[in-house]
Amino acid sequence: MAHVITSPCIGTKNTQCITVCPVDAIHPRRDEPDFETASQLYINPETCIDCGLCVHECPVRAIFPMNDVPADQHQFVQINADYYKGK
Repeated sequence: MAHVITSPCIGTKNTQCITVCPVDAIHPRRDEPDFETASQLYINPETCIDCGLCVHECPVRAIFPMNDVPADQHQFVQINADYYKGK
């Protein structure tokens, strides 16, 4: 099971979660070309090891375990996965 970044990240893109991720599952990083155009950060469901370190680093409380994503934010499970399609 992966973690998911939800709507509170939109426009915020605080990268503290990226720095603690042991498997580099959160993108785009500030040094990646699409950082400026991305509306939020995304967690790769194929790479995430479900360690939860990112949850505690997120200042806007946007990260949830996939099974705990609030009902009104459930579309972000697919939004996170879609970001990584074709990458």
